[in-house]
Formats: sequence, C-alpha cells, structure tokens
Amino acid sequence: MHVPSQAEWEQLLNNCSAFLFYGMERFLSHILLNRFIAMNIPECQLMVLLDLVQSNQSFQRLAKLDTLKSRLHMSIERPTETAILLSLTGVRSIMANQWYTTLQENAKRLEILSENLLQTGKTTGQTIRVLQKYKIGVETSPTRGKK
Repeated sequence: MHVPSQAEWEQLLNNCSAFLFYGMERFLSHILLNRFIAMNIPECQLMVLLDLVQSNQSFQRLAKLDTLKSRLHMSIERPTETAILLSLTGVRSIMANQWYTTLQENAKRLEILSENLLQTGKTTGQTIRVLQKYKIGVETSPTRGKK
C-alpha cells in the first residue's frame, strides 16, 4: 500500500531493537545501497527478513530496477551478502530466507515466528527448530560474539 522513502527506512532502522521485513523480492532492493552501507544500527538485536517472495508484478518491477544496477551491486543483494552487510552495520542477529518462496510459505513463517518468539517466549534458536520441523527453511546467522 505504501512504499517507504529512503528517509523512512533509515528512521525505522535507526530506532529499533528488532526489525521485521515482510515483503516482496530482496530486502536490499528496497533501500539505496550506498546510504545503507553508511548506516550504523548497533541497537538492533534481531532482524527478521521474510523477503524473497515473487509475483509477476514484483518480478517485473525488480527486473526494471536491476537493469540500472551493476553486476556487483546485484550480487550484494543476495541473502548471504545481505547478512554480512547487516552485520557490518551493527545488527546482532539475523533470520532470513535463503531461497525464493511463496507468499503462503512466508505467511506461515510469520505466524510461527510470532507465536514462538512473542507469545511463548522461545529463543531464536528454539524458534528456528520449530520452523525446521514444519520444513519451512529460515536461515539464522548470529553476527556477534555470544553473551
């Protein structure tokens, strides 16, 4: 319904202890990469990226945007590279899709994450195990030393 501006993205990311992205295509395709790389968001303890969902419309939109990007720029938007960049900006822990998925699978992931993290208070690791039991793959990547 509303596509956030770059300023809105920056404000959201700078003022969060946890961040959930639930959207179409690649998370970094929504943000200006040169501005994102310069960000410092060490207060963000957990970032959940429920991205990599495609529709015909989102695929066409992204294909148009990708024609303006270098090969290097596009490679940085891949899941592993995104996790590395998030780590470098200060995010402490990241849960992210590794592969493209369907809207229904992502909705199920969000339901399981919400129920386990918020309602029952399970840890991120315990929640990932629950997701694995449902054969809904979400990769988790701790980005800082254990406390």
